[in-house]
Amino acid sequence: MQLEWWVWMVGGIGLILAELIVPSFFVVWFGLGALLVGLLALLAPDLSLTVQLAIWTAASLAMVMLWFKVFKPGFHKTRIGTATGEVVGEIGLLVNAVAPFERGKVRFQRPVLGSEEWVCMADTPIAAGERVKVVAVEGSFLTVSKI
Repeated sequence: MQLEWWVWMVGGIGLILAELIVPSFFVVWFGLGALLVGLLALLAPDLSLTVQLAIWTAASLAMVMLWFKVFKPGFHKTRIGTATGEVVGEIGLLVNAVAPFERGKVRFQRPVLGSEEWVCMADTPIAAGERVKVVAVEGSFLTVSKI
């Protein structure tokens, strides 16, 4: 048995479209692998089904590994609370004034834990526009102090 090139193309497009339903950004690589096999089957129509499946498996797994190892190496580090040591000491600009037991907002030049703006709290009153330093991460809030 041998699959035609267009079957691989339709399957690949179907898998890529399935990525719209499955929000994991994982299925797309299997769809791209199927498109690659479809192209190879168009250029070399005598490929056996075993070779086609082997190429599809190898190409799909290689793209998945390339995505998670090379292009997204810090993907798992962007969760709140898991990278506290990397955040403490970051310097930002206070957007809204903050006082004890009141919330303010701090903005960073580059994203910290995936966001440029964070709700913050402080032990002492700090006016808006002041530069502040992160001293702790407490849940979904940052604790800051004036520099």
